[in-house]
Amino acid sequence: MSGIFEQLSGAGATRVAGKSAQNIANFNAAVSKQTAEAEREKAKFAQKRQAKRGAEIKSALTAKIGAAGGTGSPVAGDLVAEQAAELELENLLIGFEADVAARRAETQAELDTLSGKLAKQRGKAAGRAANIRFGTQLATTPVGKTGGTLLTGFA
Repeated sequence: MSGIFEQLSGAGATRVAGKSAQNIANFNAAVSKQTAEAEREKAKFAQKRQAKRGAEIKSALTAKIGAAGGTGSPVAGDLVAEQAAELELENLLIGFEADVAARRAETQAELDTLSGKLAKQRGKAAGRAANIRFGTQLATTPVGKTGGTLLTGFA
């Protein structure tokens, strides 16, 4: 339906409001998807930086132990291995936290998209209801002094 009936019933405005809400939700979904991608890129950079820092720490530790004459010591080897494991865990944690944040953003994007679809459907349903209400009101409105209705003779 379109035209004057839609304007008089207010259905067109309700549908437009629903579509507008859907557009806003779709925009929010796109922003959330970009946020997810940014989280992943940020993590890649942080992991590379941490890996480089980890290599420097292991190298400095090995040099210190070597300067102290303890490179053949089993304790020194354990210390280097322990430090390497700690650095690897730190690197994995950076990736895990970023993945969780990215998935949270992607879930929000899905929720925004579904919310937009729902808003559009609500707008359509409210438009239909407005048309029905207006049509019913129009059909039952008395005309003139005779007490007839606008749709006389259609019963």
